[in-house]
Amino acid sequence: MINRRSFSILRWVALAMIFLAVLITVYNLIGYSRIRGNFPTGMKIAGVPVGGLDRQKAAERLVQAYGVSVELHYNNAIIQVKPAVLGFELDLENMLSAADLQRVNEPFWSGFWGYLWNRQPSSADIPLSSRLSEDRLRGYLKDEIAARFDSPPTAAIPVAGSTTFTGGTPGSTLDIDRAVILISDALKSPSSRIVNLSFKKVAPPRPSLQNLQILIQQILAESFDGLAEIYVKDLQTNQELHFAVNKNEIIKPDVAFTAASTMKIPIMVSVFKQAKEPLNPVISDQITLMIDRSDNPPADKLMSDVLNANAGPLVVSQDMADLGLPNTFLGGYFYQGAPLLKRFTTPANSRTDINTMPDQYNQTTPMEMGLLLGDIYDCASTGGGTFAAAFKGEISQNECRQMVAFLAKNKIGVLLEAGLPEGTQFAHKHGWVTDPTDGVIHFMQDAGIVYSPGGNYVISLFLYHPVQVVFDPTNIMYAQISRAIYNYFNLSSD
Repeated sequence: MINRRSFSILRWVALAMIFLAVLITVYNLIGYSRIRGNFPTGMKIAGVPVGGLDRQKAAERLVQAYGVSVELHYNNAIIQVKPAVLGFELDLENMLSAADLQRVNEPFWSGFWGYLWNRQPSSADIPLSSRLSEDRLRGYLKDEIAARFDSPPTAAIPVAGSTTFTGGTPGSTLDIDRAVILISDALKSPSSRIVNLSFKKVAPPRPSLQNLQILIQQILAESFDGLAEIYVKDLQTNQELHFAVNKNEIIKPDVAFTAASTMKIPIMVSVFKQAKEPLNPVISDQITLMIDRSDNPPADKLMSDVLNANAGPLVVSQDMADLGLPNTFLGGYFYQGAPLLKRFTTPANSRTDINTMPDQYNQTTPMEMGLLLGDIYDCASTGGGTFAAAFKGEISQNECRQMVAFLAKNKIGVLLEAGLPEGTQFAHKHGWVTDPTDGVIHFMQDAGIVYSPGGNYVISLFLYHPVQVVFDPTNIMYAQISRAIYNYFNLSSD
């Protein structure tokens, strides 16, 4: 027989156990509900742990992590910069919404059961969502970093009393393209916020043309008190140096000079324009004699036989005019007693401020002779240039290459050629005039194309002295000027 009192006690114990179970369940439900309102333990957003945090606190942690300054190391400088300055913004709403979706997708009772058994809910990392203005980042790198911390190179400068230049010093410039990649990676990392920026080495620039002019003027001042005019053209950049000095004073260039044997360059151009390809061997031999040996009879024969028996010199003059060279002309043949076919008035020989008393039979200016050589070079290199425009297919690229070859055979070992390193290709024509009235030289010229490792260029140097151009010291001066220009293009030294 069951004791009623014992049954009553058991019932109350059972009821108490049930009540306790209900209390525990309610308590755990309340606890789970609170936890469920936060992000699950172990969850990361953009690499930042946000487990157990509500939405607001998670956002604050993300802003704090990604708001840390990026530290840039460049050229011994350390720069702290806020992400916002670089155009970086977090897309918080997008990332928090993705985290919310993962949290609410788990069934309530399934999650509660895992909570009771202390099982951690599964959670995937939410990837970073952000925006970066690359234009703003590049602007900052250019205006704030490169402008302040780059080390610009220094140009070489002429060494007084020599034909050389100092070497200059190399510099460094920020590698902006690489910096954009490195900084972008740092901005997207909550922990790796230090960036070592790379740079590019910059070679010293070539000295300025003004510095080259100063060096040439120094050489002229020490060696020559007459009139000197020089024209130099960089055949890579088309930059030009052109000036004239008279008695060590700068004057306006484009003075009329007696062309002498340099006029054989225009004659050669006209002959190639008129002659058919392939070049007749007889004509080729005459050109060789005219250029290499600087003989006058072959020049006259070429003009008479190939151009015009009576007016060959005028054909050359018209060709030069068609090329835009109005100061370059031939008024007659070279032979003694040749009649003057035409008297030319040009901008150069019409000047009243200076008069070299140039020969009425052949004249030019240093610049026009240099421009003609530049036209030959352009035609030989590309088949285009002024010849293609003015002569319209009458001179081919191959013919221009032959012209260069003829000029390169002119080996004299003096004047401009003497200042060039052995083996340098120099396609040129030189000349000087011994005055029949006093037996001395008043005009001396040399003009050509220099092919050098540091760049090809045209040089044209003409001299005039009313008393006498003394050959030996003048020859040395030509070589010094030639070496100075070669060093300018090649930054070499003696």
